[in-house]
Amino acid sequence: MKNLIICILALMPISLLAGDYVDDINVSTVARPSGHKVIYEMNVGSFTQAGTFTAAQEQLDELKTLGIDIVWLMPIYPRGTSSSPYAATNFQQTNPKYGSIDDLKAFVSRAHELSMEVWLDWVPNHTATNADWVTSHPEYYAKNGGQMIHPNNYGDVWQLDYNNAGLVNAMNDCLKFWIDQCDIDGYRCDYVSSSWIPVSYWQTTIPLIKQYKPGKNITFLGEADIAQDVARLKTAGFDYDYAWQFQGSLANYGSAGNASARLKAFANTLLEASKSVNFERMLYLTNHDQNFNDGGRTLTKMYGDNRYPLTVLAYTLYGMPMIYNGQETGGNQILDYFADKKIDWNSKDAKMYNTIRTLTALKHAAAALDDATPVEWVTVTNNSSVLAYTKKSGDSQVLVILNMATASGNATLTGLDAGEWSLWLNSETISQGASRQQQTFGGTQPFTLEAKGYRVYVKGNFSEEEPPVPEAYTPILENSDEISIFFETPVSSSYSAWVWGTLGGGEAYCTHASWPGDAMTFMGQTATGANIYKYTITKVSEVPQYLIISKDNGNTKIYDGVDFVNHGYYVEGNGTPTQVITATNGIEKTILESRPADDRIFTICGQLLNSEPSLCPGIYIRNGRKYIIK
Repeated sequence: MKNLIICILALMPISLLAGDYVDDINVSTVARPSGHKVIYEMNVGSFTQAGTFTAAQEQLDELKTLGIDIVWLMPIYPRGTSSSPYAATNFQQTNPKYGSIDDLKAFVSRAHELSMEVWLDWVPNHTATNADWVTSHPEYYAKNGGQMIHPNNYGDVWQLDYNNAGLVNAMNDCLKFWIDQCDIDGYRCDYVSSSWIPVSYWQTTIPLIKQYKPGKNITFLGEADIAQDVARLKTAGFDYDYAWQFQGSLANYGSAGNASARLKAFANTLLEASKSVNFERMLYLTNHDQNFNDGGRTLTKMYGDNRYPLTVLAYTLYGMPMIYNGQETGGNQILDYFADKKIDWNSKDAKMYNTIRTLTALKHAAAALDDATPVEWVTVTNNSSVLAYTKKSGDSQVLVILNMATASGNATLTGLDAGEWSLWLNSETISQGASRQQQTFGGTQPFTLEAKGYRVYVKGNFSEEEPPVPEAYTPILENSDEISIFFETPVSSSYSAWVWGTLGGGEAYCTHASWPGDAMTFMGQTATGANIYKYTITKVSEVPQYLIISKDNGNTKIYDGVDFVNHGYYVEGNGTPTQVITATNGIEKTILESRPADDRIFTICGQLLNSEPSLCPGIYIRNGRKYIIK
């Protein structure tokens, strides 16, 4: 039993066992004050394999560990014929694939237990063409020559008419409905820039809903860059808008940008525009539009390796940071939310995950990172690729340094507050986990940063923590019949393998029939911290002949059409395998008989692994360590 408990604990999600200072901050159930919150955009259908409220509820603890304060649920209503979640058939029902209203209520209740808010995605401009109101209340719809109107030529929706008092009352009743039924905390309002929705509607409805239940705070986020694009909505009453232009500027900076002056100019434009508004702003690198609607763009496709320092910029510069579902894995999937494509939680980018969870801890713990705290630019000499700034609030001060260059470099910062500083986020060690290190700065301080490197310091004295030391993974075969390859790389990313041969006229030996093939599985790290990935061939009627290893969803080919070597160990930068792996573990999986005690063990394992209980016995790899449950 002792060994069993050890095995079960070892199989728990890493974030539940880490116990570092970042976890201690993020898991606190003390509600964060305004200005220190992080929001997470979740598509319920994509978030788990089951795609239900109940399954998502079981993962709320993981989001809490990540540091999430607000869960924004993409539309949860029944969908029309196009399967778009933004084409609803009834605003007072749930998508039956997701579960019932009671299931949503239970989700919200659990979120509240964790001091997390839940906001619904509200679609005020239109309904599906086969919505219930089309037949029951045709007067609710705008018409031209007696015919209902497709807004923006969207053929799957009809335009609602806000000149109709009945429609206005009905929409307001729907907003109240979800507060009554599920105790939701806010609304992200879609397409508020629509010319069909008068500003007067929001000026009346937002106060009405905010005052609906005394003591209940309801927040409204408008999907528009109100500060810079839609000036007429500045008086509408929204609590947050989108910093849309800033995200567009960062996307334009993309993967090739390396000049700090451009980023500083983008940031100053954002900061200047934000001075004249009386609402807060949401910053982000990606969301469902950028990821899927705009031709399908992963974080890597939009930003390349800039995605890491730009994440730090977006989460520390100004406003409330937003994480799109799956972004914490590296954001290298295109998620078709019409089809509720599932997030691949097995494809993990430890650097991105640990960077995000550390940034959320900083957002929670540092008073200087309040949404609206002014930015003070730090003078950087002898390096045009390094951007640095501080944020100060009372005794709290944070220093952010970003190196956008493609090579490591030195930079000297002047005008710093001399004294003790604590390094909370270090790009060179963050892949291993959170750490904290004390340093003493002078007013002028030299720094050396790696390519695309970043540092975030907090002024003062804090306890020190060393980054976890990875236990070196030894490449090994599960059995002698296995056909596989191993790949070593210094860069943690999402890698894919495409292998093929002459079987069936050049048939690929991959589960996925389309490029770039199958995701490689992260196995662990070498003693020097390099990452090792593995791919096992699924078709074994003959050994394939050729191999391609790629990253960035196939955009970058590391090995292209090289001869396939069974059990080959490939190292990035070498054109051929450096060795062939022959060692096997020699341990066979034990199948348990069905006994009551085993059933209990199965249940525990199934919950921890998010798998069917019958799949639990066997051999599992976590952080390069092998665990066996028999």
